[in-house]
Amino acid sequence: MKRAKIYIPSKTAMQSGRGKNKKWVLEFEIKDPSINPLMGWETSTDTLEEVNLKFPTKKQAIEYAEKNNISYKVIEPKKNKFVIKSYSDNFLKN
Repeated sequence: MKRAKIYIPSKTAMQSGRGKNKKWVLEFEIKDPSINPLMGWETSTDTLEEVNLKFPTKKQAIEYAEKNNISYKVIEPKKNKFVIKSYSDNFLKN
C-alpha cells in the first residue's frame, strides 16, 4: 500500500510573506532509500517520490487519498503567536 503525508509546506528563506503557502501537499514517502556509491546522494528506485500533488483544501487531499487507496498521515500546521506591541514597548521594562 502506498503511504503519503498531507501538509502545508513552510515558507522558504527566500520568501518574506506567507501568501503562496495556502495549498495542501500530498507527498509520497520513500520506500527504499539507499546511498549512491558514486556521489553519496540518497537515491531510490521508487518513482512516486517525485510526485507532489497540491490541493486547495485539506479535505480534498484526504478525499483523494481515500479514493485511491493511499494510507496517509496529516501534519497540521503550527499556529504562530503574534504579539501586537508598540515601538515604545521595546524600551519599557516589565
